Amino acid sequence: MANVTAKMVKELRDKTSVGMMDAKKALVATEGDMDKAIDFLREKGIAKAEKKSSNVAANGLAHISENGNVAAIVEVNSETDFVASNDRFKNLVKTITDLIAANKPADMDAALALKNDDGQTIKEMIIEQTQVTSEHTTLRRFQVVEKSDNEVFGAYLHNGGQIGALVVLEGADASVAKNVAMHVAAVNPEFTSREEIPADRLDHEREVLKKEALNEGKPEKIVEKMVEGRLRKFLSEISLADQEFVMDSDQTVSQYVASKGGKLKSFVRYEVGEGIEVETKNFEDEVNSQING
Repeated sequence: MANVTAKMVKELRDKTSVGMMDAKKALVATEGDMDKAIDFLREKGIAKAEKKSSNVAANGLAHISENGNVAAIVEVNSETDFVASNDRFKNLVKTITDLIAANKPADMDAALALKNDDGQTIKEMIIEQTQVTSEHTTLRRFQVVEKSDNEVFGAYLHNGGQIGALVVLEGADASVAKNVAMHVAAVNPEFTSREEIPADRLDHEREVLKKEALNEGKPEKIVEKMVEGRLRKFLSEISLADQEFVMDSDQTVSQYVASKGGKLKSFVRYEVGEGIEVETKNFEDEVNSQING
């Protein structure tokens, strides 16, 4: 059996952030081979990550990175906001987003296989994070956005990354684009413009509004005008271009952008945890279950 020294244990701990006993066991199991010990711990980390994978990770951070004409918006999740607010987690999210912006992966598998300067993949970084914090960590989603030279990105992170908004404008400048990104974060539109809204959805809304007006007893001759007015209100709720601009309600977002010499092109908005079902537990029942368990 190889002689495992305290110096070796410290070196392995520094490289992997595991506990002292875990580092020592790994070195003993691999007869003092540092590289094999790291692999051994990663394999243990995979096992830990798999055990944690059933836990709901609904907290976390969104982040945005730009790399020339490419930008990436990413959501990385943790189980608690305590872990999400930790510098280690923040650095992990930034590293992941930078790598995705630099490499433009086509899908999640390609993203997880990207490597940092130390040769560690994103998947391995996430496994290590799970091992260190004992919380399930996951790269939930990402989107790569590209622009041309005459277009500009606008990025905004609300509340430290609880909401991320990435906007592309043609013309205008970065400050205008950032203002629009702030609007997107605050108002949460569904579409960039009315042209993106499926025709069947507009037809359905128009029919509902018409029946609503007729049921109110309005004369047939003014119903069409009423429907068009109400349809504009509907559009202002879901279409970014038609929404009242949060910084100046006298103009729509598209009017604001046009006044700055620009045109809306696209947006992406991530809100951390949206769509994730979290089981709500009664605190007293949870305590009792742990005592009785």
